[in-house]
Amino acid sequence: MSDDAEVLTSSRVDERAPRDWREVDGMLRTRLKVADYAAALDPVNRIAKAADEADHHPDIDLRYNWVGLRLVSHDVGGISPRDPELAGQISRIAADPGAEPVPEVVTSMTVGIDTADADAIRPFWMALTGHGEAKGDASSLPSPDGQLPQIWFRESEAREGRGRVHLDVYVPHDRALARVEAVVAAGGRLVTDEFAPSWWVLADADGNEACVCTRQPHDQSAHPTA
Repeated sequence: MSDDAEVLTSSRVDERAPRDWREVDGMLRTRLKVADYAAALDPVNRIAKAADEADHHPDIDLRYNWVGLRLVSHDVGGISPRDPELAGQISRIAADPGAEPVPEVVTSMTVGIDTADADAIRPFWMALTGHGEAKGDASSLPSPDGQLPQIWFRESEAREGRGRVHLDVYVPHDRALARVEAVVAAGGRLVTDEFAPSWWVLADADGNEACVCTRQPHDQSAHPTA
């Protein structure tokens, strides 16, 4: 296997990635703050040219005063050495027009549904959201276009005082603890930090649970809310 086909561990991503990028939910991400829509076009066009030359293309989300960027090697199923390499090129391109990187704001979210019979409810969620089944993985419904959260199902019997649907919110690893503390300060309850710093389980006053997660998607089979 060539080096470019290698899936990097989180520690190796940290070693190789530029300081203005973060691994969030299994992807290398950053956000560039710009003055306005017109100011975003020059770096986006230059990024597109560099991506074509590298034959490796980031997801680009162009908004009025910011540009979101995501890198992952789909052919190997994770972050490969190609991703931090292209991220470095993008950072150098963005520095010239004066775009300000704000990687600490990047987040991602998935929706987990606990159920005793995923087959019975899966068609409902597919019809409602437009999601389709993942190839070879009936437990998850990937986003149809990358804009909606992934939906995943976990076998679980009903448990009194706890909701059946919960969110997994992915944040940069250096922001996770602050996010947990903010949630607790807002009236939340820490259910467990057993799996920190990979994820923390929290609940609101009604018992609805959610996880603050970092880095690679966490092991749903070990999800403590199940």
